[in-house]
Amino acid sequence: MAQTLAGKTAAITGAGSGIGFECAKHLVAAGVKTFLVDRNGAALAARAKELGDLAIPIEVDLLAPESQAQMLPAILEHTDRLDIFHANAGSYVGGLVAEGDPDAWDRMLNLNVNAVFRSVHAVLGHMIANGSGDVIVTSSVAGVVPVMWEPIYTASKHAVQAFVHTVRRQVAAQGVRVGSVLPGPVVTPLIDDWPKAKLEDALSNGSLMGADEVAEAVIFMLTRNPKVTIRDLVIIPRSLDL
Repeated sequence: MAQTLAGKTAAITGAGSGIGFECAKHLVAAGVKTFLVDRNGAALAARAKELGDLAIPIEVDLLAPESQAQMLPAILEHTDRLDIFHANAGSYVGGLVAEGDPDAWDRMLNLNVNAVFRSVHAVLGHMIANGSGDVIVTSSVAGVVPVMWEPIYTASKHAVQAFVHTVRRQVAAQGVRVGSVLPGPVVTPLIDDWPKAKLEDALSNGSLMGADEVAEAVIFMLTRNPKVTIRDLVIIPRSLDL
């Protein structure tokens, strides 16, 4: 039996745009007080205002450990508990390894891997103490299907999958659910650096999804009976040949 989300509290990283913002929009519509976590304070405040009183901006630089350490304390200034944490922030680098920029890889890996691990760690003790909670990580179909065009990005999402699967088993007995949503290509700023021909082909053949479709999948995961965990939810465009 599905459970209602009304009255719960949630925090989403990377909530200023794309999947994060769409998930925030869906959670607010479900009656969830939602903390929008991102590093662009001005843009974040505008996004929160767009969503209404249930949306609260929290400015955090996920790549700065001292800033990230203030995330949960800032959230707890507005509420006494956090029920849902969505580690969504991430970036994308594709292309041939032989022609790649290792510095760009490092920036992406820090956000896609280290920042995810640190942000989940930041809230996990709070949820364990409460005896309940949901942690969802935005992974990618690249976390289970090696994508030749994006080897470094694929590696980052494989790391995320390993983290989700092991942490889930560590905290299940404490009432905390951990799962990942693994979308295929989504129309977000992350694909801005796709080769023009690749993007045009994807748009023409219907192999891209909207961020709202990912948000609907996240809501599905969160509303399952607390005795059930959606460990991995892979969603891909029907025309994607995987």
